[in-house]
Amino acid sequence: MGRGKFKSKPTGHRQFSTPEDLLAGTSTRPRTFSKKEAEYDKVEEEIVESSEEESGDESEGQDEKKKGIQGIIEIENPNLVKPKTLKARDIDIGKTTELSRREREEIEKQRARERYMRLQEQGKTEEARKDLERLALIREQRAEAAKKREEERAAKEQKKVAARK
Repeated sequence: MGRGKFKSKPTGHRQFSTPEDLLAGTSTRPRTFSKKEAEYDKVEEEIVESSEEESGDESEGQDEKKKGIQGIIEIENPNLVKPKTLKARDIDIGKTTELSRREREEIEKQRARERYMRLQEQGKTEEARKDLERLALIREQRAEAAKKREEERAAKEQKKVAARK
């Protein structure tokens, strides 16, 4: 079937193996590359082992397996930071780490908030004074309203008693 002016290339119809095919082992993908790579890794490990046997105690400090071309070429990079591994017994418990600026500011903000809340509870802040004055005024108004209701209730009862006589 024609697809236009140009012929399709042989790479145009690719088949990808599904996860089910991979699990079943019926994939049509050639496995030659992975076999060659595995053989290369084995040969490389044998070379490293034989060189370690020759060097003896000299290479005990260098256990790291180098990846790719790093094993062949020795690089002295002053910017390369090697990961430092600390053992549990080497950790200094008494040593305090410095906090970053953001962490320090966050802690200061939290302490200021707690101090303000303490002063607020004690009634020492301006806002707390205003709130307490407002509450006192409301209590007075409620007490006056309750007294007025009691007087009205007493007046109603007197009217009822007077109406019965």
